Amino acid sequence: MIAIALLSLLVSFSAARVGHTVESPPPLNQPKIIVKKAERKLYLYSGAKLVRTYRVGLGLSPVGDKVREGDRRTPEGDFYIFTKNDKSAFYLSLGLSYPNSAHARRGLRDGLINQAQYDSIISALNQKKAPPQNTRLGGDIYIHGNGSSRDWTWGCVALEDRDMREIFDAVSVGTPVTIRP
Repeated sequence: MIAIALLSLLVSFSAARVGHTVESPPPLNQPKIIVKKAERKLYLYSGAKLVRTYRVGLGLSPVGDKVREGDRRTPEGDFYIFTKNDKSAFYLSLGLSYPNSAHARRGLRDGLINQAQYDSIISALNQKKAPPQNTRLGGDIYIHGNGSSRDWTWGCVALEDRDMREIFDAVSVGTPVTIRP
């Protein structure tokens, strides 16, 4: 009996020490995600209430906004989850609606995309669908698992697998995501 009590105490202490509880987050009302790149943190909200904080890894060039395909930067701005992938090569993943309208405007202005590509991006965003993922702006930006101990992705937001499972189960397609510098 004492061994069970000690084991229970050790599990609770270990979970608290690394910033995690053993329980899953409660059901969320109007969930939203905010990522603060400089802090390497993802904040999960239920309405205005902060529910959980997670450590994240970012793209290999983590400072600055994503501009083009291959720059290995994590984009900044307002997005939404357009897909949930339970067969991801990176454990589980949530597709983000990058490029958003601001990235599309800048890409059109700078000659990275043409008017037809811009119109296609804006149309998809207006319909809350996946914007085109194969332009010179880049694409395939996800929140996914496979580790958060360092910056290693090509622009995605990476979490530990247990954290990714919590978030994957807590949010749905359409959940807003804001990524800040």
